[in-house]
Amino acid sequence: MGEIKKPLPVKVFCGLIYRDDKLILEVEKKLSEKWGDIDLEAGPFPFNFTDYYTEEMGENLKRSFISFSELVIPEKLWEWKIFTNRIEDEFSSNGKRRVNIDPGYIDFSKVILLSTKDFYHRIYLGEGIYAEVTMHFSKGKYHFFHWTYPDYQTGNYLKFFENLRKIYSKQIKDENVD
Repeated sequence: MGEIKKPLPVKVFCGLIYRDDKLILEVEKKLSEKWGDIDLEAGPFPFNFTDYYTEEMGENLKRSFISFSELVIPEKLWEWKIFTNRIEDEFSSNGKRRVNIDPGYIDFSKVILLSTKDFYHRIYLGEGIYAEVTMHFSKGKYHFFHWTYPDYQTGNYLKFFENLRKIYSKQIKDENVD
């Protein structure tokens, strides 16, 4: 029988899709209140990989990523997505979102995204929220699955996750986390 151990803390990040740069500063402030100061940002990058959000949010969308200074134990992950959905609702206008927030985390071996949408590669966490392994880290680089979103396979996004993993590694080492 395997021994039950406490997991290592993880590094929380959020992917943001939006049009209005001023709005995103307010959103980032709310996210920071939960997970700590922003310690890494990337973007904005043009978000033109799908028209999934166009009807609701308009055209010329951008994607940016942020990560937070505090490491957390990845328990009750469904609460993270419920929290970000509330922020999306708070900043909605006429029943339409003005920002899409995709929370997730990285550890040494993977990138996890949280979602309200079920699919064969997603695991139900509770409260209507699912998790998927979006990428895995092996032999010094990130690798994709056939379900990994195309934008997550681009150089700009990969650079963010590579830099985020370096910060995470340093934090784990500095905090002597076992």
